[in-house]
Amino acid sequence: MPRPGEVDGKDYYFLTETAFRNKIEEDAFIEWEMVYTGKYYGTLKTEVNRIWDNEQAPLVDIDVIGALNIKKQYGEKSISIFIKAPSVEELRNRLEARGTESPQTLQERLDKAAYELSFAEQFDTIIVNDNLDRAIEETLQVIDAFIRQ
Repeated sequence: MPRPGEVDGKDYYFLTETAFRNKIEEDAFIEWEMVYTGKYYGTLKTEVNRIWDNEQAPLVDIDVIGALNIKKQYGEKSISIFIKAPSVEELRNRLEARGTESPQTLQERLDKAAYELSFAEQFDTIIVNDNLDRAIEETLQVIDAFIRQ
């Protein structure tokens, strides 16, 4: 379901559960997962190929399992970056400040974040987002170094 301001086909492709399951059966995703109960997320092969066909580098912002699955498939042709909140408590504060979460979805997100932290060491790089400007700069440096190699 789109958040306010998000546009289907621009920000994401918003599919019904049935349409998503059909795409799974068609092997249309590089990776996919039911991240939250009844909420599927995935990376379409057609989108990644479209970006490569334009001689650009795809950048995906996905959950840890999806990222590790892509890393398994593409190995050294990809880089995985784990963006880490300074603490679970700080993450709680950030999510509450958004005002988009119910108490239940807030707790789901916090539980998932705690679980995802256990995978951080499997990523190529970990960046702690304790200062947004510094985290952005560090991320850009890592990406730039990867692309230049």
